[in-house]
Amino acid sequence: MMSRLPAPDVDAAEHSARLAALIAGEIAAHGPLPFAQFMALALYAPGLGYYSAGSRKFGAGGDFVTAPELGPAFAYAVARHLSVAMAGLDDWDLVEPGGGSGVLAADLLLALEALGRLPRRYRLLEISADLRQRQRDTLQARCPHLLARVDWLDGPPDTPWQGALVANEVLDALPATRFAVQEDGLYEQYVDGDAGVFAWRELPAPPVLDALLRERLADVLPLLPRPYRSELHPTLAPWLAAMAQALTRGELLFVDYGYPRREFYLPERRDGTLVCHYRHHAHDDPLILPGLQDITAFVDFTALAEAAAACGLDVAGYTSQAQFLIGNGIEDWFAHSQALPLPERMAAANAVKRLMLPGQMGERFQVMALARGLDGSALPGFQADLRHRLLARP
Repeated sequence: MMSRLPAPDVDAAEHSARLAALIAGEIAAHGPLPFAQFMALALYAPGLGYYSAGSRKFGAGGDFVTAPELGPAFAYAVARHLSVAMAGLDDWDLVEPGGGSGVLAADLLLALEALGRLPRRYRLLEISADLRQRQRDTLQARCPHLLARVDWLDGPPDTPWQGALVANEVLDALPATRFAVQEDGLYEQYVDGDAGVFAWRELPAPPVLDALLRERLADVLPLLPRPYRSELHPTLAPWLAAMAQALTRGELLFVDYGYPRREFYLPERRDGTLVCHYRHHAHDDPLILPGLQDITAFVDFTALAEAAAACGLDVAGYTSQAQFLIGNGIEDWFAHSQALPLPERMAAANAVKRLMLPGQMGERFQVMALARGLDGSALPGFQADLRHRLLARP
């Protein structure tokens, strides 16, 4: 795989070697690491992990492009949705975990200002000092007059608040447990190795994981080929509970690539959903280039709905990204863009294609709204209601 990827420069290679040495030290001290622990270190180790260090990650000069990086169309539609969803709240906050480069924050603030529905505060939950500075620089450049409304959080809001949380491509980066179904039982995948050369190792699934897998895969387990490998996010429920604990009234809006469970664990998806991104190359080997590449796993939206019920949230809507954007006026935005100069019109057309087409983001990305104390029937963008697909089986 390495031979097909661009070679890191000397500084990047040295950075990766330091993180590899840290991970190898953990293996030497404790034995093979559960993949979720390896993923957590690769992404979040202080000063060394992919999201904790200073490399450029987002946009054309980084490793991948997210919806907000394509231009203001995505934020325009989300702002239209929020302006209606928050209509009954006179004083509301907007929270964004994992704010990336700050582009979504800037575009949302500008779009909400144009709609006359600015939040009291825009709160960015960001643990990386480097990304905090990038976000501040983006906001200063794009909407300096609104910067006073923005603050940064070290963790989930812990005092009562009302408003909305918007999480775009956040859940896919939660550390994932990797498992294997073999002829002789269920296994957990670990990472072993030393000197920065890592390899997979499978060990019998611990009792808690074994029981969880047998419950979650009960209907499909006999149908799966052997071997079969995939992922689950056991930290999803506690993460959501922490995010929602202080919310008194409002909405949590999630946009991510994933499937409902009935489409997640299919026989044809026999090696799971792990995807790594390095300098705009997507591949499936998370054990190389630690600290230099993103590692993600698709989201089980049925698991998200189950986690919502456990912490008193209603699933107010579930649909594809394309349908959500259509329901929130992206066609109007595109029509207005036709008055722009030709290069900007072309960029707008390309952005809308990537956001909307089934083979791009339109169907691969799903949108779920979780609500507390709101009228879910009034939330725009969910006219194409796919909540019936969240049932574990048809």
